Amino acid sequence: MESLRDSAVVVTGAGGGIGAALARRFAAEGARVAVNDLDPGRARAVAEEIGGIAVPGDAATVVAPAREALGGAVDTFCANAGLGTEGGPETPDAQWDAAWDLNVMAHVRAARELLPDWLERGRGRFVSTVSAAGLLTMVGSAPYSVTKHAALAFAEWLSVTYRHRGLQVHAVCPEGVRTDMLEATGVAGDLVLRPGAIAPDAVADALFAALADGRFLVLPHATTQRHYTARATGTDSWLSAMNQLQRKVEEAAGGTTRGPAGTREGEPA
Repeated sequence: MESLRDSAVVVTGAGGGIGAALARRFAAEGARVAVNDLDPGRARAVAEEIGGIAVPGDAATVVAPAREALGGAVDTFCANAGLGTEGGPETPDAQWDAAWDLNVMAHVRAARELLPDWLERGRGRFVSTVSAAGLLTMVGSAPYSVTKHAALAFAEWLSVTYRHRGLQVHAVCPEGVRTDMLEATGVAGDLVLRPGAIAPDAVADALFAALADGRFLVLPHATTQRHYTARATGTDSWLSAMNQLQRKVEEAAGGTTRGPAGTREGEPA
């Protein structure tokens, strides 16, 4: 992996959790980091801690102000901000729209602004915090699962389309991470995510190992690859096993399920 010293890095949703861990790690490597978060106070606190620059506001419109704050081009963009939403088809359209906007379209809009410069220079890095829900699914959370699948698909498309032109793309797919969002996942999170939950710093470590190896998929949990392989090679068996898990969640919840209750955070669960 090339040196990150003096490179310009943007991390969205970096006021806490995974985003803050990524910002700290990039700063420790000598990068100049723009810390984005919807909460200005959280963005400023992390920026002050790491010697970065706070760029608060909506993650979907952060590229231009981040460029200005960093004084030029962006070398690495970490699309980390995410929105967890519970429910299924009955979830109101407004909540589906919000999940699409932050979990998918914020990535598209950032790439739209960044790609011309990256392709002209022949280098750039796009890091997408997808979540294992994008490789698998999350019981009780259709909007989250669907939009995270879409985020993974967009990251794959970027890599397929621009890899030969110097673009490096990495999809970060953790399972449970000890963040505020995990605390909001209710019974499903307690049964599925909490037992194997890791610290945000472990996610940053996994990303930097992938950067060194040039790997697209970043899997901080050892179990994810096994589940992903089972899904691809034995789909019906995997669906049956996941349905059994769904029934356990329903039993534990007294006949209902509760996923991430509309939590807008710096990182997915």
